[in-house]
Amino acid sequence: MQKPKSIGKVAACLLGLLMATSVSAQTASGAPAPLKRVKRVLVIGQTTGFEHDSVSAAMAAVYDMGKQTGLWDATLRTDTELLTKDKLKNNAKNLDTFDALVFASTTGELEMTPRQQQDMISFIKTDGKGFVGIHAALDTFHKWPEYGEMIGGWFDQHPWGTFNAPIINEAPDFPATRHFPKEFTKRDEIYQPSAEWSRDKVNVLLSLDASKLDFQNPRVHRADHDFAVAWAKTYGKGRVFYSTLGHTEEAWQDPDILKMYSEAIKWALGLTEGSTAPHPGPGK
Repeated sequence: MQKPKSIGKVAACLLGLLMATSVSAQTASGAPAPLKRVKRVLVIGQTTGFEHDSVSAAMAAVYDMGKQTGLWDATLRTDTELLTKDKLKNNAKNLDTFDALVFASTTGELEMTPRQQQDMISFIKTDGKGFVGIHAALDTFHKWPEYGEMIGGWFDQHPWGTFNAPIINEAPDFPATRHFPKEFTKRDEIYQPSAEWSRDKVNVLLSLDASKLDFQNPRVHRADHDFAVAWAKTYGKGRVFYSTLGHTEEAWQDPDILKMYSEAIKWALGLTEGSTAPHPGPGK
């Protein structure tokens, strides 16, 4: 029995598609195009101070976002062994393996030697790798000046605790914040940056609406009433993003927060572009 001619035509079309795909996967020299390496992100969740309930949720979210986007593979650790450029045993990967570092609500003075601290700073400042600080990352390494310089300052109380924070989007063109409206509310714990933090050293992306805050609170220490909720900056050749959002476990079920951190990691990895230029606050 003779086969229908239509099947022959379909087979020819499929063969043509396969040949076209094969050709497109080759370089001009005829050699196969090299596969693009997936970025690698190291997520640290060690705490030696206050232990936030959301640490596990934050770490899992970073891992899942990498898998869902296909843009990065995340290594999750609750220790600091990999924060070194020394060669490690037992197949452990050092900093040279990674493209960005995420501190997922780390707290206190993490267990690192001076050599490790030097390597971590070099990873960002000299190697041009990325750093993303989540919530309590600002409450980490208070005794390490270079860390505060890198991230932008330190935690100095949270005057209003966990509350319905009135937030202004100051950077609707930045990748990590362009999905937010101009003004919105999120229930979260907003950190007060220490006196070392200054708007003229970072690009403030999100901030509290000062017109809606109670400044009679004795824990308010900033005379300028400038409370940044998220910012981006450079540190040497590296890119640094920080946000105080993510204190609660519920925050890690919020699509807005997930998108912010996903886009922040993409930016820190150099996959997108966004300004780090400082600008005056709202109404200034």
